[in-house]
Amino acid sequence: MKLLSVNLGRARSAAYTDQRDGVTGIDKRPTEGPVRITAPGPKGIGASGVAGDAVCDTRHHGGNDQAVYAFAREDLDDWERELGRPLANGSFGENLTTSGVEVTGALIGERWRIGPDVLLEVTSSRIPCRTFAGALGERGWVRRFTEKGVPGAYLRVIEPGEIRAGDEIAVVHRPVHDVTVGFQFRAVTTRRELLPRLLAAGDALHPESIEQARTYMEKYAS
Repeated sequence: MKLLSVNLGRARSAAYTDQRDGVTGIDKRPTEGPVRITAPGPKGIGASGVAGDAVCDTRHHGGNDQAVYAFAREDLDDWERELGRPLANGSFGENLTTSGVEVTGALIGERWRIGPDVLLEVTSSRIPCRTFAGALGERGWVRRFTEKGVPGAYLRVIEPGEIRAGDEIAVVHRPVHDVTVGFQFRAVTTRRELLPRLLAAGDALHPESIEQARTYMEKYAS
């Protein structure tokens, strides 16, 4: 298991974003050399946990629980075949493009050691949005991405440090529950009756998903 690339985005103007200043950092490109990874601060204030990476819409992106976004190269390859077009590392706006890592099958709370220093913890799936759809330029992209159910994973920073392309990735902790990134994605998108089961992941789960699950339980409690 290894890190193929660390991808950074610069703030660029784009007609397809609803960010109030009309800019987005979704266009991420691989970078060479070490990149500093740190906890950026609470959502709405903190942006990316990856130094040099732009997160422009802090209403929906960035913050400690979405500090880093990872997507598997194997899943990009699958999309390449389906879409009939090349997809470079970073094409889905991911900070980390991985090889040999089960990203959608990762458990919420699973911890990854990347290189000698950095320790990350899986918190949730990525939810597709208008900006993502506009960047890809594919008709019905939000629906297609959701139906496929391979969303990639957000991670929080447990131990900061530097990473670079080629670093080994090791799964150093797997919790005892069965709530995967893919399961969490289904629960918050198309299968909301699954929401209560997310609470088995405990405090490792993204706080917004915890709130969604509790709200659902309160609404439908018999």
